[in-house]
Amino acid sequence: MYRPNAKIEKLFVDLEKSQIWDKVKRLFQKYKKKWNGPDIPIYIFPIGSSGGIFQSPQTKSGLSFPDKLFLFLSDIGDELEIEALFIHEYHHICRLNGLKKSINEYTLLDSLIMEGLAEDAVHEILGSKYLAEWSKMLSEENFNFYMEKFLQNNLTLKKGTRKHDQLLFGRGLLPNMLGYTCGYHIVRSFRLKNSYTTKESFTLDSENFTNFDN
Repeated sequence: MYRPNAKIEKLFVDLEKSQIWDKVKRLFQKYKKKWNGPDIPIYIFPIGSSGGIFQSPQTKSGLSFPDKLFLFLSDIGDELEIEALFIHEYHHICRLNGLKKSINEYTLLDSLIMEGLAEDAVHEILGSKYLAEWSKMLSEENFNFYMEKFLQNNLTLKKGTRKHDQLLFGRGLLPNMLGYTCGYHIVRSFRLKNSYTTKESFTLDSENFTNFDN
């Protein structure tokens, strides 16, 4: 439930002054044209303005659905940080529409590849400087360890199940954002040895990435 307070109200004013709605509109127009993406509504909120998962020490966050996008932002000075978030989240929307499968059919493998491809798009467009911190959390050795011990035998887990979310988000004793990090490692390795465009990544089957040593 929304709980306004002085801090959130100030952040809202700061976002208005920074013309964040106009900036995001321009990003939407740019990538909708570039990727021939879907026309969806975008909702922008001050980060921390709602309960649960959106109360965060982060400066930016997003939540994507096939038909809508929510962005949770602070007053970020570097506009490319906003663009990085937008690329990641709008890539999700393009892929969700491109795969044409029910959310109920998605597996842990689909989730890993979804996150990996979105962050790889950030890398390709803006460079490594604007990658999310979670993309850099594991060495190659640690990636191999966690893939073999925790993820590889659980790739068919359905999205929304407790264990799927535990592995994707890295809950309990697992490294934070484990599935995101491993997904990026998988996709980046694939990218370095295979040629495809960002638009093609919207419809690439997740099974293409299952040879983790390719």
